[in-house]
Amino acid sequence: MKKIVMIALLSASAYGAMAQKYVTRTGRVSFFSTTPVENIEAVNNEAGAVLDSKTGDVVYQLAIKSFKFEKALMQEHFNENYMESDKYPKADFKGKITDISKVNFAKDGKYDVVSTGKMTIHGVTKDVTIPGTVTVKGNQAVMNSKFKIKPQDYKINIPKLVENKIAKEIEVTVNSILDKK
Repeated sequence: MKKIVMIALLSASAYGAMAQKYVTRTGRVSFFSTTPVENIEAVNNEAGAVLDSKTGDVVYQLAIKSFKFEKALMQEHFNENYMESDKYPKADFKGKITDISKVNFAKDGKYDVVSTGKMTIHGVTKDVTIPGTVTVKGNQAVMNSKFKIKPQDYKINIPKLVENKIAKEIEVTVNSILDKK
Protein backbone atom coordinates (compact mmCIF):
# COMPACT_ATOMS: atom_id res chain seq x y z
CA MET A 1 0.00 0.00 0.00
CA LYS A 2 2.86 2.40 0.85
CA LYS A 3 4.36 1.75 -2.60
CA ILE A 4 1.10 2.64 -4.33
CA VAL A 5 0.79 5.88 -2.35
CA MET A 6 4.45 6.75 -3.06
CA ILE A 7 4.03 6.08 -6.80
CA ALA A 8 0.86 8.20 -6.85
CA LEU A 9 2.63 11.09 -5.08
CA LEU A 10 5.64 10.90 -7.39
CA SER A 11 3.39 10.80 -10.44
CA ALA A 12 1.40 13.81 -9.24
CA SER A 13 4.54 15.83 -8.49
CA ALA A 14 6.07 14.91 -11.86
CA TYR A 15 2.86 16.00 -13.60
CA GLY A 16 2.94 19.35 -11.74
CA ALA A 17 6.57 19.88 -12.76
CA MET A 18 5.74 19.47 -16.44
CA ALA A 19 5.37 22.63 -18.44
CA GLN A 20 1.81 23.85 -18.80
CA LYS A 21 0.89 24.95 -22.30
CA TYR A 22 -1.73 27.47 -23.34
CA VAL A 23 -2.93 27.25 -26.94
CA THR A 24 -5.23 28.97 -29.45
CA ARG A 25 -6.02 28.72 -33.13
CA THR A 26 -8.29 31.75 -33.07
CA GLY A 27 -5.93 34.47 -31.88
CA ARG A 28 -6.75 38.01 -32.97
CA VAL A 29 -4.10 40.14 -34.65
CA SER A 30 -5.06 43.44 -36.24
CA PHE A 31 -3.27 46.38 -37.75
CA PHE A 32 -4.13 50.02 -38.27
CA SER A 33 -2.61 52.67 -40.48
CA THR A 34 -3.72 56.27 -40.54
CA THR A 35 -2.87 58.86 -43.18
CA PRO A 36 -4.40 62.14 -44.33
CA VAL A 37 -6.06 60.25 -47.21
CA GLU A 38 -7.71 57.30 -45.43
CA ASN A 39 -7.41 54.81 -42.59
CA ILE A 40 -6.48 51.22 -43.33
CA GLU A 41 -7.48 48.51 -40.90
CA ALA A 42 -7.46 44.72 -41.11
CA VAL A 43 -8.22 41.90 -38.69
CA ASN A 44 -7.04 38.30 -38.60
CA ASN A 45 -8.91 35.99 -36.18
CA GLU A 46 -7.03 32.84 -37.20
CA ALA A 47 -3.64 33.28 -35.54
CA GLY A 48 -2.22 30.19 -33.89
CA ALA A 49 -0.33 30.67 -30.63
CA VAL A 50 1.33 28.54 -27.97
CA LEU A 51 2.61 29.76 -24.60
CA ASP A 52 4.69 27.58 -22.27
CA SER A 53 3.92 28.91 -18.79
CA LYS A 54 7.08 27.44 -17.24
CA THR A 55 9.71 28.63 -19.73
CA GLY A 56 7.92 31.67 -21.19
CA ASP A 57 8.44 30.35 -24.73
CA VAL A 58 5.81 31.79 -27.05
CA VAL A 59 5.08 31.21 -30.73
CA TYR A 60 2.57 33.04 -32.94
CA GLN A 61 1.87 32.15 -36.55
CA LEU A 62 -0.71 33.46 -38.97
CA ALA A 63 -1.65 33.27 -42.62
CA ILE A 64 -1.32 36.65 -44.32
CA LYS A 65 -4.38 35.97 -46.50
CA SER A 66 -6.50 35.64 -43.35
CA PHE A 67 -6.44 39.41 -42.79
CA LYS A 68 -9.89 40.84 -43.60
CA PHE A 69 -10.40 44.42 -44.77
CA GLU A 70 -13.51 46.57 -45.01
CA LYS A 71 -12.87 47.07 -48.74
CA ALA A 72 -12.22 44.08 -51.00
CA LEU A 73 -9.90 46.14 -53.20
CA MET A 74 -7.69 46.99 -50.21
CA GLN A 75 -7.47 43.30 -49.36
CA GLU A 76 -6.54 42.44 -52.93
CA HIS A 77 -3.82 45.12 -53.08
CA PHE A 78 -2.51 44.09 -49.65
CA ASN A 79 -2.12 40.44 -50.68
CA GLU A 80 -0.95 40.89 -54.27
CA ASN A 81 1.02 44.13 -54.35
CA TYR A 82 2.45 44.65 -50.87
CA MET A 83 2.63 41.40 -48.92
CA GLU A 84 3.01 39.08 -51.92
CA SER A 85 1.00 36.51 -49.97
CA ASP A 86 1.50 33.71 -52.48
CA LYS A 87 5.28 34.05 -52.13
CA TYR A 88 5.26 34.82 -48.35
CA PRO A 89 2.10 33.16 -47.03
CA LYS A 90 2.84 33.35 -43.29
CA ALA A 91 4.15 35.66 -40.61
CA ASP A 92 5.37 34.47 -37.24
CA PHE A 93 6.91 35.43 -33.93
CA LYS A 94 9.10 33.01 -32.00
CA GLY A 95 10.39 34.21 -28.69
CA LYS A 96 10.15 34.26 -24.95
CA ILE A 97 8.35 36.25 -22.29
CA THR A 98 11.50 37.35 -20.50
CA ASP A 99 9.83 37.96 -17.15
CA ILE A 100 7.48 34.94 -17.07
CA SER A 101 8.17 34.50 -13.33
CA LYS A 102 6.01 37.61 -12.73
CA VAL A 103 2.95 35.71 -13.99
CA ASN A 104 1.15 33.54 -11.44
CA PHE A 105 -0.80 31.07 -13.59
CA ALA A 106 -2.45 29.65 -10.44
CA LYS A 107 -4.11 32.99 -9.60
CA ASP A 108 -6.37 35.19 -11.69
CA GLY A 109 -4.76 38.53 -12.42
CA LYS A 110 -3.23 40.86 -14.98
CA TYR A 111 0.54 40.92 -15.40
CA ASP A 112 2.73 43.33 -17.41
CA VAL A 113 5.33 41.41 -19.43
CA VAL A 114 7.96 41.87 -22.12
CA SER A 115 8.60 39.42 -24.96
CA THR A 116 11.76 39.24 -27.00
CA GLY A 117 12.32 37.13 -30.06
CA LYS A 118 12.32 36.99 -33.82
CA MET A 119 9.49 38.23 -36.00
CA THR A 120 9.31 37.11 -39.61
CA ILE A 121 7.18 39.07 -42.07
CA HIS A 122 7.49 39.08 -45.87
CA GLY A 123 10.43 36.66 -45.63
CA VAL A 124 12.46 39.02 -43.43
CA THR A 125 13.34 38.11 -39.83
CA LYS A 126 14.05 40.83 -37.26
CA ASP A 127 14.85 40.83 -33.54
CA VAL A 128 12.00 42.52 -31.65
CA THR A 129 11.04 43.45 -28.10
CA ILE A 130 7.31 43.69 -27.47
CA PRO A 131 5.61 44.95 -24.30
CA GLY A 132 2.31 43.39 -23.36
CA THR A 133 0.12 41.83 -20.71
CA VAL A 134 -0.90 38.34 -19.74
CA THR A 135 -4.24 38.13 -17.95
CA VAL A 136 -4.92 34.83 -16.19
CA LYS A 137 -8.62 33.91 -15.98
CA GLY A 138 -9.21 30.39 -14.73
CA ASN A 139 -7.90 27.99 -17.37
CA GLN A 140 -7.14 30.76 -19.85
CA ALA A 141 -4.31 33.18 -20.49
CA VAL A 142 -5.26 36.32 -22.42
CA MET A 143 -2.28 37.83 -24.23
CA ASN A 144 -2.45 41.47 -25.28
CA SER A 145 0.12 43.73 -26.87
CA LYS A 146 0.35 46.79 -29.05
CA PHE A 147 3.44 47.70 -31.03
CA LYS A 148 4.51 49.33 -34.29
CA ILE A 149 6.33 47.98 -37.30
CA LYS A 150 7.78 49.74 -40.30
CA PRO A 151 6.98 48.11 -43.68
CA GLN A 152 10.42 49.14 -45.00
CA ASP A 153 12.09 47.08 -42.21
CA TYR A 154 10.50 43.97 -43.73
CA LYS A 155 11.25 44.94 -47.34
CA ILE A 156 7.59 45.61 -48.10
CA ASN A 157 7.73 47.87 -51.13
CA ILE A 158 5.24 50.71 -51.29
CA PRO A 159 4.91 52.20 -54.79
CA LYS A 160 5.69 55.94 -55.03
CA LEU A 161 2.17 56.56 -56.37
CA VAL A 162 0.58 55.49 -53.06
CA GLU A 163 3.34 56.01 -50.50
CA ASN A 164 1.48 58.98 -48.97
CA LYS A 165 -1.61 56.80 -48.52
CA ILE A 166 0.19 54.37 -46.21
CA ALA A 167 1.68 55.26 -42.84
CA LYS A 168 5.42 54.88 -42.30
CA GLU A 169 4.64 52.88 -39.14
CA ILE A 170 1.80 50.40 -38.80
CA GLU A 171 0.22 49.82 -35.39
CA VAL A 172 -0.26 46.11 -34.62
CA THR A 173 -2.59 44.89 -31.87
CA VAL A 174 -2.63 41.35 -30.49
CA ASN A 175 -5.53 40.14 -28.35
CA SER A 176 -5.67 36.38 -28.00
CA ILE A 177 -7.35 34.01 -25.58
CA LEU A 178 -5.29 30.87 -25.03
CA ASP A 179 -6.73 27.78 -23.32
CA LYS A 180 -4.79 25.60 -20.87
CA LYS A 181 -3.97 22.18 -22.37
